[in-house]
Amino acid sequence: QVQLVESGGGLVQPGGSLRLSCTTSGLPFTFSSYYTGWFRQAPGKGREFVARISLDGERTDYADSVKGRFTISRDNAKSAGYLEMNSLTPEDTAVYYCAVGPTFGTQRYQYRYWGQGTQVTVSS
Repeated sequence: QVQLVESGGGLVQPGGSLRLSCTTSGLPFTFSSYYTGWFRQAPGKGREFVARISLDGERTDYADSVKGRFTISRDNAKSAGYLEMNSLTPEDTAVYYCAVGPTFGTQRYQYRYWGQGTQVTVSS
């Protein structure tokens, strides 16, 4: 059974930081065979791309709204992905999802497996 579990979300004040983790298990192939992406969904909005990372972690890409503030990374030995979020604003409030798939994509359909999400709330 494939499982992706996000953790590390919570309530943080504007300007604060959080580090999200995504642990995986049961994937048909090794974690290092999958591109990893992070998406988010704010209340009343669609799920949007946040960041993506290549198989070896050497290539990353970000949505303009988070560029320079968020950092995506991965640890293939631990079958885990991470999203470091700094300088958070209320506009970053959303449920954050990690996903893995066969392509280095920015679209939801390009990712095969998804986690259940973790809530991030930025508020004073």
